[in-house]
Amino acid sequence: MISAVRPPTRRIAAFLGAAALVLAASGCGADTESAAGEVTSITALDYYTDATEHAQWGERLTACGKQAGVTVEHRSVPGSSLVPQVLRQASSRTLPDLLMLDNPDVQQIARTGALTPLDRFGVDSGGFTPGILSAGSYRGKVYGLAPTVSTVALFYNKDMLAEAGVAVPRTWDELKKAAAKLTRPGRYGMAVDANPTFEGTWQFLPFLWSNGGDETRLDTPEAAQALRLWVDLLKSGSMSKSVLNWTQADVHDQFVAGRTAMMVNGPWRIAAMNKEERLHWGVAPLPVRRPGQTLITPLGGEVWTVPNSSSPARQAKAARVLACLNDPSHMLATARQYFTVPSRSAVASRYAQQVPSMAAFVESVERARARTVRLGDKWPQAATGIYTAVQAALTGEQTPEEALRNAQRIANGG
Repeated sequence: MISAVRPPTRRIAAFLGAAALVLAASGCGADTESAAGEVTSITALDYYTDATEHAQWGERLTACGKQAGVTVEHRSVPGSSLVPQVLRQASSRTLPDLLMLDNPDVQQIARTGALTPLDRFGVDSGGFTPGILSAGSYRGKVYGLAPTVSTVALFYNKDMLAEAGVAVPRTWDELKKAAAKLTRPGRYGMAVDANPTFEGTWQFLPFLWSNGGDETRLDTPEAAQALRLWVDLLKSGSMSKSVLNWTQADVHDQFVAGRTAMMVNGPWRIAAMNKEERLHWGVAPLPVRRPGQTLITPLGGEVWTVPNSSSPARQAKAARVLACLNDPSHMLATARQYFTVPSRSAVASRYAQQVPSMAAFVESVERARARTVRLGDKWPQAATGIYTAVQAALTGEQTPEEALRNAQRIANGG
């Protein structure tokens, strides 16, 4: 199953410094070219280590390789190992020909000089939303494209809302009232993932961004209002204190078990929920603080890139495979398989009509924002500050205002 948010590990500064010196990287080998110099095979690296997922992506790469006239040697490493391995390979100039990256990691790797802008190969990037293009860009150049993307929305139990006479909330006040009315012994009205990781930050971002908050300045009234919402839900008893430790998978489990009536989660949970015959659920865009505000959610998804290489012929073949993965037919097939959103707007619109449960996500993706769009490769510091603030405020150690002042210090490197 594709994860919409695969938090990057904290990078070692010295490691980054060494990688920043890289001007070129190559994964070519003499045995992958014919005697006439024709490229017959390229390498691809990703983090799809789940056996089923690895096999499925292997099939896609094989199909696109055939179109490009090459065999694709496909390897996967654990998500936490991918970026450190890429940095090592960049330093030793042994990068693969085709590289998948979680979109927040693109800036970090592109900064080293290890990636090649896709316009050099004539790869079509038309029809992608600005947010999706920015997720694969660095300093105005597109280095990666995502076949599909995802974000988060509000899942709700239709039976519980109907029994309580509660409408799907559209504003924060409606959310608090609905969550309170839905809460009873053995069941909470609302659930989020507020754990101290980048996943917890990911879940908080829609509330921060939609209210005018900004990771470039965390200690603002708008940011404090967003954090106060979560504090109020917890203090009122509408949300479990366990959210401080729950992952998105835990939140899903609570929802499926009937222990929460609403939750923030992503479309990658839909396949599992569809197997629950007694669970009648719906999904809607997340509420905003007041009517008229624009919902802005974080953009999840992996992009495919072409590393620098001493072999233009290998790069050209890798770019053809990348373009194939991002053509409308492959986008649609990938989206249907994983319950993700096709990255080209026209394809996504057709998909929403064909798969109604994905309509809320398609709507949200149109205005979704890449996490690195404001701070670039400095995003991890701000993300750390955000989840630290959420923890401090929800535990009552600090007020939202105090917690966010500390978050700003962390974001500044203090």
